[in-house]
Amino acid sequence: PYSHRAINLLNGRNLKYQLVDLTDHPEEMDNIKNQWGWKTVPIIIINGKLVGGYTDLKTLDESGELDKLTVG
Repeated sequence: PYSHRAINLLNGRNLKYQLVDLTDHPEEMDNIKNQWGWKTVPIIIINGKLVGGYTDLKTLDESGELDKLTVG
């Protein structure tokens, strides 16, 4: 459900994003989790930096910091 919430937030803000669904690829998902040091999904990365999960994305949006990260 957090992945869907993140998608809805991004769509609601008209932000472009790339969705990578690894549901059917558990080994690749584990590799990505280990690479970024994040154990849950979604794993949200903006401009090559780990944001975190949905709650982190929502916090950035509410504080206005998401705008600063996505300008460009």
